[in-house]
Amino acid sequence: MKLHSIHTGNFKLDGGAMFGVVPKSIWYKSNPSDENNMCNWAMRCLLIEDGNRLILIDNGMGTKQDAKFFGYYYLNGNYSLENSLKQAGFGSDDVTDMFLTHLHFDHCGGSIKYNEDRTKYETTFRNATYWSNTEHWEWATKPNPREKPSFLKENIFPIQESGQLKMVDGENTKQLGEAVSLNYMRGHTDAMMLPKINYKGKTIVYMADLVPSVGHIPLAYVMGYDTRPLLTLTEKEKLLNEAADKEYILFLEHDSVNECCTVQHTEKGVRLKEVFTLKEYFGE
Repeated sequence: MKLHSIHTGNFKLDGGAMFGVVPKSIWYKSNPSDENNMCNWAMRCLLIEDGNRLILIDNGMGTKQDAKFFGYYYLNGNYSLENSLKQAGFGSDDVTDMFLTHLHFDHCGGSIKYNEDRTKYETTFRNATYWSNTEHWEWATKPNPREKPSFLKENIFPIQESGQLKMVDGENTKQLGEAVSLNYMRGHTDAMMLPKINYKGKTIVYMADLVPSVGHIPLAYVMGYDTRPLLTLTEKEKLLNEAADKEYILFLEHDSVNECCTVQHTEKGVRLKEVFTLKEYFGE
């Protein structure tokens, strides 16, 4: 098995929305904002090379949206899904499994693209099985008014129409291989999945939107986007305590500076220990 960090670009979101009840006078120290109160966030995905399988976890927001959309979210930086896959030695046709932690646009928008003459949508990963779960698919395809702007139908329904969609069968699934298990989280959105990967004697947890950045490690630092913030608190506390006890590596999807981190117990609760990249830690 080999892991590759796949950076698909940066985008901007309002700092207040990203930190909820925590005031700017505190959060700006770890995540400085621009003059419009917007902070820059990564869309960092993970590629698992495992025998004859190539599993991609999430795929960013894609490039098919119009100028008005990108005017809201300021896609920026030198990274792209295509180029990052190429740097890892692969193309989109090589991906065998496209795993989606959840269906918010910044996690699944790269699933679908326009065809060459921009007349219809098609799957970006034409040889891949796309993985979701039944609970979250139902939640996303019949969205509540609060989350509806994040569940874009052009990102979701073409996957089903392609015939490439399958559902995982629970947290103890082995459908992604013996080394990958799942944690289900329901605070941010219903049935978001966090993959746990056993790799070279360590456990790596893909954090998705439970802990978007190192600035979100303290328990009270919960996004305003979360549908059940008190449940997020409980889920974070359990997983971060386990991560500190068992020395998990946390892979950070949205931290624009830090790719991975470890955490430790302190008098103030679980806090950041070290930051590093996968290549730095494993010497690859």
